[in-house]
Amino acid sequence: MDSLPTPGLTLHSRSGAAYRFDPGALCLELLTTGGPGPYRHYEVLHGPADLAAWADRSRLTPTPVLSISDAEVADVRMLRDALLRVVVARAAGEPHPPRDLRTINEAAARPALAPAITPDGQRQWAGTATGAQLAATVARDAVELLTGPFAHRIRTCAADDCHLVYVDTSRPGRRRWCSMEHCGNRHKVRALRARHIEEG
Repeated sequence: MDSLPTPGLTLHSRSGAAYRFDPGALCLELLTTGGPGPYRHYEVLHGPADLAAWADRSRLTPTPVLSISDAEVADVRMLRDALLRVVVARAAGEPHPPRDLRTINEAAARPALAPAITPDGQRQWAGTATGAQLAATVARDAVELLTGPFAHRIRTCAADDCHLVYVDTSRPGRRRWCSMEHCGNRHKVRALRARHIEEG
């Protein structure tokens, strides 16, 4: 059996440095593509090719063959925005916004990507999938996350200027940063500088 790739996405800091971010769930990977309000500035899902490229970078294995319409891209953006508001509310211990829950539940109720086995025993997705099937797969993943054993571990990065959301699947449950390479390292550098100033 082939070894699976390490889950996570490659993101870039404001300075352009690349770092790995593993949000711990497929649905949370979608939140790195933009969002409502101030997150519109980070929008990357402009058309079908952008959504297909996200699916290729995501933890879906293997990458599904997709046929996506512009309307389906708009629906995925609406799902993503609803999901962001719901998981941020969950992380803050606030009630889930009812209209956003309806958006997630409606997407989850549609047919999702269907797994299949190739003649040589490899995993694949059946046929050419639609954007709606991709959205349903993401929405079902969100339902599993929000109702599962790690729902209480949905968190936002502890850095003041970072809004990435992840689920802490570590055994001790003490993860604070989106990525130790990025925000964790920045925190260490700042703490070291502050210590030097105090000692100086």
